[in-house]
Amino acid sequence: AVGGVSFGIKKGEIIAVVGPNGAGKSTLVRLLTRLYDPSSGSVKINGTDIRSIDPEEYRRLFSVVFQDFMLYNLTAGENIRLGDTTSPDDKSKIRDAAQKAGIDKLIGNLTSGYDTNIGTLYDDSRELSWGEWQKIALARAVFRDAPVLILDEPSSALDADSEFEIFSRFREIARDRTTILISHRFTNVSLADRIIVLDNGIVAESGSHEELIRKGGIYYSMYTRQISRFDSRS
Repeated sequence: AVGGVSFGIKKGEIIAVVGPNGAGKSTLVRLLTRLYDPSSGSVKINGTDIRSIDPEEYRRLFSVVFQDFMLYNLTAGENIRLGDTTSPDDKSKIRDAAQKAGIDKLIGNLTSGYDTNIGTLYDDSRELSWGEWQKIALARAVFRDAPVLILDEPSSALDADSEFEIFSRFREIARDRTTILISHRFTNVSLADRIIVLDNGIVAESGSHEELIRKGGIYYSMYTRQISRFDSRS
């Protein structure tokens, strides 16, 4: 649960939301996308309470990759196009989304390319690893031409090389969109314009990576602890 949370997001900003498990990060995403309504307070867009906007119209503003994204026993191309079924079946746009998500090469090597069934339902289907499914979900979100992109742990199942590949192109993925990134991996959130640190359901800290490191508070403690853990493994 979150309570007493108050902050604004500017158009085109890349915001990262971090905090320990149970801090309220996923709850915050569900409030922003109006999957939940707040029991008190309000969520506003351009000064308008989102509860006064038609829910379907409001949700068209968002493209979201949740941690518990769906797996569809369809072709690879259809899986990506599900991000926006109102969009024309534009194969170049589908390939562009796949390329940004780092899955284009794998799909191109499948028996029938983008027309290959993926999953386990059909005899001729190609099953994917969890990390590959995660890239498909990311491509689906990129394909949806929404002004706000929300990525909830978008690389949790990726290996280090795939994660580096995606986040090296992160600015390209986020171009011309307002982006909210939720991640436990602090090397990724340092790419954000602003980092919001949630702790026990409240905004404990807010600022750029450099500002929060200089502050020496919760973010600094979490960041240095994680970096030292990774260093000790190398």
